[in-house]
Amino acid sequence: MKIRIKFRKYGIMKFIGHLDIMRYFQKAMRRADIDICYSSGFSPHMIMSFASPLGVGLTSDGEYLDIEIGNEQSSASAVKRLNAVMAEGVEVLSFRRIPDEKSSNAMSLVAAADYEVRFREESILPESIMEAWTSFCSQNSICIVKKTKKGERELDLKPLIYESRCEKDGSGRICISLRLSAGSADNIKPELVMDAFASYAGFAVPDFGLLIHRRELYADTGLEGAERFVSLEDLGEEF
Repeated sequence: MKIRIKFRKYGIMKFIGHLDIMRYFQKAMRRADIDICYSSGFSPHMIMSFASPLGVGLTSDGEYLDIEIGNEQSSASAVKRLNAVMAEGVEVLSFRRIPDEKSSNAMSLVAAADYEVRFREESILPESIMEAWTSFCSQNSICIVKKTKKGERELDLKPLIYESRCEKDGSGRICISLRLSAGSADNIKPELVMDAFASYAGFAVPDFGLLIHRRELYADTGLEGAERFVSLEDLGEEF
């Protein structure tokens, strides 16, 4: 049976890299007595894949990993057992059954991600940041040079920013909410958008000057409007 686990990562755990998080969950599966399946061959390993590795320093409420289990156990029981062995800074939110098809893998489904971006020091921001953000997003194109492992290429961010808004949160701090293209085709990091905005608005973001929180990961249904994106969690069902 294929299972999708949703978890949140916060606090001190935001400084733990992806490979360590993977090893962490391998140990957690054993400690929680989850009947996870192993690959065959001379070096069997847990069948486990993550949807979209989170960068070091980022927090998230919407992280996913897919596993396969042998014995069926209730979603509520599995969540309880996993959270009983979790370290501070990681919390399992759901444990859902997904279709067995290879096309249902979270890694291949990711098409968009929601982020919240805040600034460590708001003194660097222009006074009219909300107006500047509206003007920035209303451009016909937002062309940048993106650095990749293969070199540099020109990229228009405009069609890859699906939703955006700039407002003050409950504590009165500036918060920029983004829904960006994600996945293997065009994976747009919020830092890239913020660098383009800072250049447009005439200010500089210092190193480690952003506080980035990933809210959710989505699959693309191919439909139009509000039904286009569906969370990876909603593609599974509790049992």
